[in-house]
Order: sequence, then structure tokens, then C-alpha cells
Amino acid sequence: MAPGAKRGILERLKAGEIVLGDGGFVFALEKRGYVKAGPWTPEAAAEHPEAVRQLHREFLRAGSNVMQTFTFYASDDKLENRGNAVGFTGQQVNEAACDLARQVANEGDALVAGGVSQTPSYLSCKSETDVKAIFKKQMDVFIKKDVDFLIAEYFEHVEEAEWAVQVLKSTGKPVAASMCIGPKGDMHGVTPGDCAVRLVKAGADIVGVNCHFDPMTCVKTVAMMKAAVEKAGLKAHYMVQPLAYHTPDCNCQGFIDLPEFPFALEPRVLTRWDMQQYAREAFNAGIRYIGGCCGYEPYHIRAVAEELAQERGFLPEASKKHGMWGSGLEMHTKPWVRARARRDYWEKMKPASGRPLCPSMSTPDGWGVTKGDAALMQQKEATTKDQLRPLFEKADAKN
Repeated sequence: MAPGAKRGILERLKAGEIVLGDGGFVFALEKRGYVKAGPWTPEAAAEHPEAVRQLHREFLRAGSNVMQTFTFYASDDKLENRGNAVGFTGQQVNEAACDLARQVANEGDALVAGGVSQTPSYLSCKSETDVKAIFKKQMDVFIKKDVDFLIAEYFEHVEEAEWAVQVLKSTGKPVAASMCIGPKGDMHGVTPGDCAVRLVKAGADIVGVNCHFDPMTCVKTVAMMKAAVEKAGLKAHYMVQPLAYHTPDCNCQGFIDLPEFPFALEPRVLTRWDMQQYAREAFNAGIRYIGGCCGYEPYHIRAVAEELAQERGFLPEASKKHGMWGSGLEMHTKPWVRARARRDYWEKMKPASGRPLCPSMSTPDGWGVTKGDAALMQQKEATTKDQLRPLFEKADAKN
């Protein structure tokens, strides 16, 4: 390794180190006014680079070892889907995202990961050649910008994830593959274990899940993957980047089926103490790449870093402004708040929602459509009122 060069992702994982990912940029930046809910596309990397750069820095201070490029849904077919007009090409967005991630990664001991995700083209039954061409177009930018490794994330169908891995693996760089599935498997019923085995055989060095489900559900799912990979006599490293929301009522489609998605999820947000429990469960399950997805803010990653501080050998920079287990409350002016400056208080806390008539759980929409269904065929033109009307009627009939 050249003097001053950073150790790569596989070197760190092979050494048994804990690698912390970052959080869910589209949700975090939507709340800050830089991303539009619906398309969820990342033109902010080119349009508002200062916002993306600052969020990267906050996750770096919180303990993240990976700056993942803000390239979620940055394929041209998604940027142009259903009348979305971003004003930037996919190449411009991807290049800007790589530059921002690299700039901040160089401010610490962090790596840059270039990421691709599922495509409207796959849902619209385009060919393997067409879908792979979309991945390659993004991949070419990542190679030009020399990212440290590649991630195929947020895939609901293992077939499309395999195609992504095969394209990314052709670069010779390490490849991670992360599906947005739970214990029931992908949207065509392929089990988590079978998904993982197929992804490893396709060339993935790291496999796991991200998004769609809460931390404990995701840890359980990755444990199923790990068991299947080992049973098949294969080797891989494991990653988990879940939601920051409680989702005990989700079906196989995950949180996008919940009626609260995406604008009323706040009552489900995990506390920092929930995050510490998640970090410990993930570590005990043998997962060493631990991060977050939608709903994660930097303080959530800081909580993960604090829980695993002994194993990692250090605390993150952001912990200078946070006493472990609420110890900073010892300085509070009110005595009843000072009485909360202890671990057992926060571990036993059962937060109230403050909403007397709200149920503890919801009924997922459960429309049951996926790739191959006519309702999922995508289009460049904006969705029309005539197309929306039957959707509204169907939703009202179910409620």
C-alpha cells in the first residue's frame, strides 16, 4: 500500500474491524428542503452541493467510515421518470456526488462508495441488456472518479441485483450488494438465504440488506443470509443499513406500504438508545458493516459508534457534544432532569407518542403488485389526473 493510502473496505473487514456506514440522504435532505418526495432523485448533489457536503461532514463527525455517493436513483431513466425535470444529466449528478463524497472522505479516515439502485426500466420489463447498460453508465463515472468500492443497493428483486453486481464486478473493485427485503425475501418470493447465495455467486464481496424495515428485522434477515452463504460453502462479509423507524406491522413490501409513508413517519423514529441496542445486536450477529438508511440522522450513527466504541477503540468527534448514556444531564439546572443522567433510566424508557387516539400499529396497503404488473409500467410523461383517479378510488375502497 502506498504511503498515506487508506486501507480498503475488504482489508478492514478481513481484519475484523467494524465499518460504520452513513445514513439516509434522500430522507434527510427532503426534510431539509433539498429533495422532492415522490421521485426521490439526488439532483441536490449538483443543484445544492453545500447541503450534501454538510450532511456528509455530519455523518463523518458522527463516526461514519464510508461516504456513500449521493447517487441513489441517479440513473437517467429515473431522473426522467413520470415528468420529473431535474435540469441536470445523470452524468452531472453522479460526478458531482463523487466529488463531494471524496472531499469529505479526505477530511477523515473514510472511504468513498459509489452506489447504484433499482431502475424503472427493470420494473417495466426491459431486457437484461437494457438494464445493465443503465448500471454501466453510472459505473463509468465511478471508475472515472476512482471511488474506493461499489454498492448495489435497494433492490427488491434478486435478478436485478445480480445484474447490477455482474456489471460492477467487471471493474475489479470490491462490490457490496444490499437488498431492500425482509425475512420473507424478495418481491417474487426468493428467500433471503437464496438471494445472498445468488449475489455471492454473481461476485458480491459483501451482502446484506438496507431500507424498508426496522433494525431488528434487518439484522434477522442478514442472519438468514449469513447462514445460507455458510451452508453453501461460500464466503462473504455482511452489511446492514436499516430504517430508523419501527416497522413491526410491515408486510413483505416494507415501510412504503404503511399509510404513514412518507410524510407521517415521525412517531415511529427510533431513539438513540434503540440505536445502541441495534448496534449490539448487529455486532453479535457477526455483521461488521453497520450503517443506516431512511430516517437516519447523524446522531443515530453517533449512537452506533458509541455503543461499539470499545470494539472500535475510540469515540467519534461528535461525542464531544454528547455524554454517554445522558451523563451531560448532570449539568442540567432542574433536579428531576439531573436524575435522568444514567443508563438504566434510558434503557427502561418507554417513549409516549403524545397522540391519545393514534393506534400503535397500522394496516399496510398491501396492493401486491410488483415487476410484471401493468400498474408498475413506467413512463417519461407526467402522471395524469386520469391515471391518478382509479388509484385514489382503489385506495379509498381499501380504507
